[in-house]
Amino acid sequence: MTNQPPMNEAQPGGRRFFSRPRECMFCTDKNAVIDYKLVEVLRRFITDDGKIRPRRQTGTCAKHQRELARAIKRSRHIALLPYTGEVLR
Repeated sequence: MTNQPPMNEAQPGGRRFFSRPRECMFCTDKNAVIDYKLVEVLRRFITDDGKIRPRRQTGTCAKHQRELARAIKRSRHIALLPYTGEVLR
């Protein structure tokens, strides 16, 4: 027999914390609106590089994540949001 810890103890390299799923901000707050003109709201859902954050980071449901992506893309198209992050020199 080897001296191994029981299976329920934390193993090196394993997951160290468990985060519970977030609730969709748009489902809980019925007054929150997804609109391509509301740049301040949309900026919360894009990274510094300009990428759209995934559902597991934002906590939005699938329906509202699709609406967010559509609004972000519309806002980029009419130059309210940048396609990329900081301008490279």
